[in-house]
Amino acid sequence: MERLAIVVPCYNEEEVLEMSSEALRGVLDDLIDKRKISEDSFVMFVNDGSKDKTWELIESEHQKYPYQVYGVKLAKNVGHQYALTAGLITAADLCDICVSIDADLQDDVSVIEYMVDKYHDGCDIVYGVRKERKTDTFFKRFTAQSFYKLMAHMGVNTVYNHADFRLMSCRALRQFSNYREYNLFLRGIVPLI
Repeated sequence: MERLAIVVPCYNEEEVLEMSSEALRGVLDDLIDKRKISEDSFVMFVNDGSKDKTWELIESEHQKYPYQVYGVKLAKNVGHQYALTAGLITAADLCDICVSIDADLQDDVSVIEYMVDKYHDGCDIVYGVRKERKTDTFFKRFTAQSFYKLMAHMGVNTVYNHADFRLMSCRALRQFSNYREYNLFLRGIVPLI
């Protein structure tokens, strides 16, 4: 069975971190019980230079769940895309498949099982795509739609309504690690893989 790593970039997430850890550990437990992933699967929180108690909470979660929760502490705030990349590259040597998700869990964690199933069907990359944006404000919907239209107009191959919620196989992560981009835009790089 494959070892799953769930990588979670964090910046000032003290208000949601324990709730996120509980939800993601629940996903792992469920998938382990269903024999879809190995028992040594884990959640990896990447602290992106948070100014609040995010790192202390990550340490506390690791103390309570030493085999399920790990942390990576970046020396300073480098931005979401770099923190996510640090987590993905770190996880690549520790897992067979990796799911990335934001700490606020705006994406539906129950979809992770579907992603793992698609991996077992032979997919190296599975995108989490929003079906609807009902809870978003008009401004958020407008700017998101404008962003995807602009990217398409510029010839950038992106997946519509996809942020950074995705599954990548170890093989895809190895290919990703070959990119030496300075201005990271993962939504544009991953479709190239």
